[in-house]
Amino acid sequence: MIRDNYLDIKKIADNPEIFKIFDIVRNCGGVIRFVGGAVRDAIAGRKSFDIDLSTDLSPEELLEACEDAGVKTVPIGLKFGTLGVLINGNVLEITSLRKDVSTDGRHAVVEFTDDWKEDASRRDLTINAVYADEKGNVFDYYDGISDLEKGLVRFIGDADQRIKEDYLRILRFFRFHSLFAKTKYDKKALKACVDNREGLEKISIERIRDELIKIILTPNAPKVFATMFENDILHNWLGKSEYLSNLQFLINMEEAYGLEPCYLRRFFVLYFPDKELAENIAVRLHMTKKQKEKMMKLADNSIGVENISEEKLRRKIIYQYGKEICFDKLLIESARKQVVPENMGQVLKAIENAKEDVFPVSGRDVIKLRQVEGAQVGAILDKLEKMWLDSDFSLSKEELLKQI
Repeated sequence: MIRDNYLDIKKIADNPEIFKIFDIVRNCGGVIRFVGGAVRDAIAGRKSFDIDLSTDLSPEELLEACEDAGVKTVPIGLKFGTLGVLINGNVLEITSLRKDVSTDGRHAVVEFTDDWKEDASRRDLTINAVYADEKGNVFDYYDGISDLEKGLVRFIGDADQRIKEDYLRILRFFRFHSLFAKTKYDKKALKACVDNREGLEKISIERIRDELIKIILTPNAPKVFATMFENDILHNWLGKSEYLSNLQFLINMEEAYGLEPCYLRRFFVLYFPDKELAENIAVRLHMTKKQKEKMMKLADNSIGVENISEEKLRRKIIYQYGKEICFDKLLIESARKQVVPENMGQVLKAIENAKEDVFPVSGRDVIKLRQVEGAQVGAILDKLEKMWLDSDFSLSKEELLKQI
């Protein structure tokens, strides 16, 4: 189905430099179109950050066309038909039309084609198989626009077959349902996800983790996680949660105060783990060392809303843990109790604007005065630091050194 002049193309790309590639491909006898998320989001009235394009030129033909036009390219994944084209300092990913020859649930062996509908048929969901040219004409082969309008999230063709081509599509289905659904779950799609859930074990934990992060950052994450827990979709990675209402409370607070969603903060509220469980979750999901350390710091139960709300105690918490932990902990503990402090906005702003105090005495200062080393230096520093904290950060370096 073609819808002429259906879309204001500026909703996808407002940088005129991007459209140079359309002239380059056209001059080579090919066709190029925007595809996937950028088109879907533009139609749905959402802001999209990723621009992907498809062309009926082969990768070699596209590469030659760009070289002839003096445009630099990056070989992102030529084996899979994707070429990076540098336009105005940005890399545009352009993929040649493909059809699957064979799949194993993780990767596909593909052949290149010039059939746009065949390329669309290998995509996962109808709402992700919509193309648009530079004039705003939209090419919709599987009623993706209609499904967007209805809020229906469903697979293209046979749901079971689509999932077996890439088992990560199970989690993608739940993510897009959270973002776009206005109806109940498509029965065929949900059944196919449940029937094939063991196939997720074939997927690397990094891909699983990245998709879970995207899901938990959606506004309807609690409802979607509830469905996944009910159907044991995540049983190999995450246990069921008793805190879905707390997660919704946190999301409501983030929206109410205009805060950027934080996936670590949301994951923490999903379980309110102690330090051992926080570390376990981080290791299980292959989080970075820094992310693991943050999860474990958030598990410190000595940091409560009352402490953070009181200015002097808050300064000590910021000194010991940093502004980020203090900020997140206020939201987390409020979500735990499902109570928003009266001065929440004021305290959040105070944390953002707070100065991070720095202990003015170093080990070198101690050694210079006392000619001590090792554990003795540490013990002296600990005593001086306690004195400094008790003075509400008021003692100067000179005053502290006099104590030595």
